[in-house]
Amino acid sequence: MEISYDLHIHTALSPCGHEDMTPNNIVNMSKLCGVDVIAITDHNTCENVEAVMKVASKSGLIVIPGMEIESREEVHLVCLFPTLEQVQKVQDIIYSHLPDIPNNRKIFGEQILYNDEDDQIGTMNRLLSFACDLSLDQVVQLCHEHDGVCIPAHIDRPSYSIISNLGMIPENIDFPTLEISRHNALEAYINQYPNHQIIQNSDAHDLGYIGSCNKTIDVAEKTLEAILKKLKTNNI
Repeated sequence: MEISYDLHIHTALSPCGHEDMTPNNIVNMSKLCGVDVIAITDHNTCENVEAVMKVASKSGLIVIPGMEIESREEVHLVCLFPTLEQVQKVQDIIYSHLPDIPNNRKIFGEQILYNDEDDQIGTMNRLLSFACDLSLDQVVQLCHEHDGVCIPAHIDRPSYSIISNLGMIPENIDFPTLEISRHNALEAYINQYPNHQIIQNSDAHDLGYIGSCNKTIDVAEKTLEAILKKLKTNNI
């Protein structure tokens, strides 16, 4: 069955995320746009994932718990997990490998924590949009150890992508699925990387971009487990 997805969405916890990216706003906009499944992927953290999942549980929207991890090579990776507990374990490990640099609010804005009522319950003082000291293959291994899938993010972008920073998709690392940004044509990358699944996400940092790619994926059933299984399967 074909389901509509947007698997790269930031909340206001990401330093580049707009303040309107609250749990209820994200869920409601996703529903308005006809999206069946989303993933919350803040920079190097999952602190707002639980609140979004609680809101979505009342709506029928599937929320995949995730993070956008930045590797030592400054490559962004969309990392998705089957449970909140798994992503929280990965978050704790990433925190231990993330430089303790204070957030400059005048430059990056607030990093806001929310509950499921959209109340601001705090802020993160540590700057989240920074590379951890784990290598690309170490991040992939960490995700696999916690039953997750690791997807190179926005490979078409001129910065913070595996292509821009490494010049290639390493053959020794298993990446069944690759992501492109909302700015390019999906078909061109499907033809360029025939052995990989190519997905296209909004990378939304404000509400107006949620669901903007209007893409679907064919899965066995409309469940979180079936979606992750599909993303872990390449086209070979």
